[in-house]
Amino acid sequence: MSQTEKMSLKPLQTIPLRQVAIQDRFWSDRLRNVIETVVPYQWDALNDAIPGAEPSHTIENFRIAAGESEGEYYGMVFQDSDLGKWLETVGFALSKERSPELEKLADEVIDLLERAQRPDGYLNSYYTVKEPGARWTNLRDNHELYCAGHLMEAAATYYEATGKRKFLDIMCRYADYIGTVFGPNPGQKRGYDGHPEIELALVKLYQASGNRRYLELSQFFVEERGKRSLIFFDEEEKERDAARGQTGRNKRKYDYFQAHLPVREQKTAEGHSVRAVYLYSAMADLVAEYQDAGLLEACQELWNDVVQRKMYVTGGIGSSAFEERFTVAYDLPNDRAYTETCAAIGLVFWAQRMLQLEKDRKYADVMELALYNGVLSGISLDGKSYFYVNPLEVWPDTANFRNDMHTVKVTRRPWFGCACCPPNIARLIASLGQYIYSVNEKEPELYTHLYIGKARCSWNWTASPFS
Repeated sequence: MSQTEKMSLKPLQTIPLRQVAIQDRFWSDRLRNVIETVVPYQWDALNDAIPGAEPSHTIENFRIAAGESEGEYYGMVFQDSDLGKWLETVGFALSKERSPELEKLADEVIDLLERAQRPDGYLNSYYTVKEPGARWTNLRDNHELYCAGHLMEAAATYYEATGKRKFLDIMCRYADYIGTVFGPNPGQKRGYDGHPEIELALVKLYQASGNRRYLELSQFFVEERGKRSLIFFDEEEKERDAARGQTGRNKRKYDYFQAHLPVREQKTAEGHSVRAVYLYSAMADLVAEYQDAGLLEACQELWNDVVQRKMYVTGGIGSSAFEERFTVAYDLPNDRAYTETCAAIGLVFWAQRMLQLEKDRKYADVMELALYNGVLSGISLDGKSYFYVNPLEVWPDTANFRNDMHTVKVTRRPWFGCACCPPNIARLIASLGQYIYSVNEKEPELYTHLYIGKARCSWNWTASPFS
């Protein structure tokens, strides 16, 4: 099939979270724990109120950006994304059970985001506070669009849960501004973020808002990746170096960013594993929206490489601590397995999307494998401690001694300076109902992907023998 060939694809439809009820001995306690314990615990973490935990400063960063507090930015350049994932978890929780107290708290946070937003729509606490004149100067490393993407996902989820438009409107303004900066037209940047995420988020924003420009912007970011990397990332670095009087700081190859080839030409999973599966998820979204046969072929090739050559029996991916990346085929050591929790979560995202496209149980099998093994190992039963790294074999004396195993922790941690995993796992568990069933309303057909005890859906068939 040619790259431009269209398919007569009929993607399955995910049943909305509020229409799925779970009463399962294994999952019900975990779902309840996310709502009652994890959400407030992680709110405390974002406000630096967990004794002994690494500070986050996330909420304070936004207060400083809004001009309501004094001080310096603290944390990773992508600290904003932790709040985005927390707000998305809240949205999922409110989809299942309305809580006036939780909704009021979320609305107050959304008001803070509105006050921190710049007049042109820009919303990023790191650049607003720390480098106000340096927007879009380091797309390769500094996660600007990645942070925007997580806030966009949260806005779409919160709108679906509550019907309130404020957060959605905030992020639509930001997306509108981003659309003026990036694109193929003269004067626009022909670039993309070093960490894929906004691509799949823009699809969600399009689906929530109905604004097709967001879908087109997602397509631009995906299709542009790898076409001009040797020009865009290098020119970007030269401009930064000239401004700062520095040279030669780029040590990563472009496959780390999945920018070594155009996405349609990528046959093997390379680089940072979380970035990879987020990109592949967006590619699958675009297959569904554009009926794109060539992009589907690329997704299938990449799927086969990941699942057949680079995935552990736990569904963990990304075996190397160096750059948190895929390596070569079958390089899957047990005691040094990195297998970041976020990577297994991203694999679940991608598997679900492929399942909607092809209705093949092989995708459901991997989704289930990763969910029960590669994901759940990352959170304790009480929801208050986490693993970032999930090796299959741990010898504490060895892990605590060897320098090349410094990432292997023998006990879970209450929080991390790089805290991408805790709110990521919370939002996945809170949204579990979206992964159990799919529907083809036109046939009509109902598919069950996860065999979870006493789960039921209340889909309203328009014309079906099941109605």
